[in-house]
Amino acid sequence: MNLITSDWIPVIRLNGLEELIAPWQIADPDNPVIDIKAPRADFQGALYQLLIGLLQTCFAPEDEYEWLDYWEEMLEPQRLKEAFAKVAFAFELDNPEGAAFLQDLDLTDGETKPISALLIEAPGGKTMKDNLDHFIKSGKVNKLCPSCTAAALFTLQTNAPSGGVGHRVGLRGGGPLTTLLVPATDATTLWQTLWLNVFNREEKDSTETLDNSIFPWLGKTRVSDKNGKITTPQDVHPLQAYWGMPRRIRLTTQVEHECCDLCGKQAEQLFTEYRTKNYGVNYDGAWVHPLTPYRFDPNKKELPLSLKGQQGGLGYRHWLGLALQDSENGDKAAEIVQFFNAERGREFGNNLASIWCFGYDMDNMKARCWYESRFPVFYLDEQQRNNLMEWATELICAARETGKLLRTYTKEAWFRRPKDVKGDMSHIDAQFWQATEADFYRLLEQLATLPGETGMAPPEIYQAWFKVLRNKMFQIFETATLETIPEDLDLKRIIAAKNELRKKFHGNKAIKNLKTKAQEEEAA
Repeated sequence: MNLITSDWIPVIRLNGLEELIAPWQIADPDNPVIDIKAPRADFQGALYQLLIGLLQTCFAPEDEYEWLDYWEEMLEPQRLKEAFAKVAFAFELDNPEGAAFLQDLDLTDGETKPISALLIEAPGGKTMKDNLDHFIKSGKVNKLCPSCTAAALFTLQTNAPSGGVGHRVGLRGGGPLTTLLVPATDATTLWQTLWLNVFNREEKDSTETLDNSIFPWLGKTRVSDKNGKITTPQDVHPLQAYWGMPRRIRLTTQVEHECCDLCGKQAEQLFTEYRTKNYGVNYDGAWVHPLTPYRFDPNKKELPLSLKGQQGGLGYRHWLGLALQDSENGDKAAEIVQFFNAERGREFGNNLASIWCFGYDMDNMKARCWYESRFPVFYLDEQQRNNLMEWATELICAARETGKLLRTYTKEAWFRRPKDVKGDMSHIDAQFWQATEADFYRLLEQLATLPGETGMAPPEIYQAWFKVLRNKMFQIFETATLETIPEDLDLKRIIAAKNELRKKFHGNKAIKNLKTKAQEEEAA
């Protein structure tokens, strides 16, 4: 199967038709494709990135004027078909005699693994050997159709977590977050969503030479054993950021005319095994993937670190680092989001896009959870951006402090000796962040509409946020302590903990800052 010319990407069209299409068919003005319809959430995110990578590599607009032309009026499919055709030679999925998509060019030996091992959450060899695959059982996926195999292969290579000695992590590190801009309106097409994440040629390096500097599987693998080498951004073309290949893999065994264990569709050929070997491409140096947020620490002069999925999920406490910049942590939005903030959003104002953020929460090789969330994004001038970052930082900081106090004193209410109790209190945090999220975004939207010359945020913003934090904090505390059964239900201990919570809340520096600013600005 050739991934450029064959129909393999599952989609849904405007008229409700679900079908498989070739990549160039994402452009169809007559019956537009609305969305990808992958059998798994991680495949969904990966297929978006694969199509964005194809557009950036083969069809990047010359400038923003050309970008806007194709945004306003979808191009004819034939144009895209001709553009993608020039890389078809690099996108053979099964090619025993030569280069195959995201597979080691000359891997003749190595360990044979079941095709299910391409799935990130699949239990490892030692787990299965020790019969410890209690929660994610092995043997459930024994054969994959070419469509699911291609999606699994790209998903693994672009998100690759640590996989044992010499089995390299992805170019962005293991289990990175991805942030894509998506149109804010529901009446949109897949084309517009993808196109919103493509840079013009004036912003990003392009090339006329399509070789192994972009697609590493077209040449001999840059192995990273003791006699090998690292791969930095200076060693290859910048576009390889979209096509990283850290794992040495070669698809091998096939069966015929059976149903895929993932999507359930029948296929003429299905893959059951692959061969793999360690010490593949070791991406090192200052790699920055255009679709991923990073943490920068200028004081320590360390390399940028991609933001990862975190236990407890994604919420408004992460908004600054994903949509703008969280100077407290050094988190900075993905390059595509930065470009929207600084340039592209000018054409549309604040009604164009939101951020779709997704990724795995990984514990080394173990996938604990898949998270995805939507976040608002605003087009602002430089002074408005600076103001919003300052104001949002104050609101989020106060919320973080409130959450810490709530967790501490809920535990004080539950147990006689809380410091001796080892337990997970993350559910209390999750309740608090969820309960306050809608109010945060409501206030944030009000702040985003203020002109840049606004010196101080309105006092009612601080007053409203103070009331939200206080009310939700006590509401969650009371529910957790009075509507459950704590250790030897001690009402005296609960009341004492609540009184201490109230005292610490009103005495907290971040909370006092909210109250002080509200009063000072009201007086002014």
